[in-house]
Amino acid sequence: MQTYRYAKIDAFTADGSLGNPAACLYLEDGQLLSEQEMLEIAKQHKGFVSEVVYCMSGPDRIDLTYYSSECEVDFCGHGTIACLYKLIQSTPALLGRKEIPISTHKKGALTVYNHIPENDTVLISAPAPQWIGTRLGGGAVAGALGLPAHAIHETLPVDCIDAGLRTLIVPLADLATEVSVFPNERTLKLFCEANGIDILLIFTMETQRPDSIAHTRVFAPKFGYLEDPATGSGNSAFGYYMLKNSLWNGTDCRLEQGGSDRVYNAVHLSAPDGGVLFGGSATVRIDGIYNV
Repeated sequence: MQTYRYAKIDAFTADGSLGNPAACLYLEDGQLLSEQEMLEIAKQHKGFVSEVVYCMSGPDRIDLTYYSSECEVDFCGHGTIACLYKLIQSTPALLGRKEIPISTHKKGALTVYNHIPENDTVLISAPAPQWIGTRLGGGAVAGALGLPAHAIHETLPVDCIDAGLRTLIVPLADLATEVSVFPNERTLKLFCEANGIDILLIFTMETQRPDSIAHTRVFAPKFGYLEDPATGSGNSAFGYYMLKNSLWNGTDCRLEQGGSDRVYNAVHLSAPDGGVLFGGSATVRIDGIYNV
């Protein structure tokens, strides 16, 4: 039997919210897992966490690989926040560093910005955006979400941007509608598969909190679950969407995320040089050993 350092960590927690759960396996030198073994462990976590993060770290490297219960995931923002929050907190050499380079299996090199000593958060540089675009109209998207066509915002565009995951971004007309959407998982999965979409983000610029710039929700049926309660990659794509459509000037801001069934989670965005950073806090719920 092989043992691995293990933690279950909820990312983007704030003000009593539950965040988004990720399981993290911290591999030591010489501890290797095959793709099939990583997928099998992720399947064992179905319904418990959204993704499992496999972290190989050493004096000069931090390498991350992500799996859902369905497949390897190109990039997992909340898993990165969760994994690095715990790793930095528990590693004195990292806690004293402001910038920490990491490598991801599918999206290459990224940078982690350590703000734990100041405000208990970490920020991650999002993968460079790919401006995919879409020909999907509001009516088709509304149908997949189980909404009438008039629920889609009249002037803001539907768009597709990849900042880690290919994200269809859909503006809704008002907050009350946005927080009450609970689409059929099977219907939405077929829609996403048919249109080459990894995740679907709905948003409104109307918010509950006056210090939030927008309210978002993210649906990810491709990866084996309906809703992602707090999202790094999706909100990074949304950050680029806001910049593109002059909805945000790139200064530090806060997004609130979630439906009417939960306390909203908090995702922080910043784009000091035009490149979006995303981040937040995290809460370690389980800290122990995983036996394989």
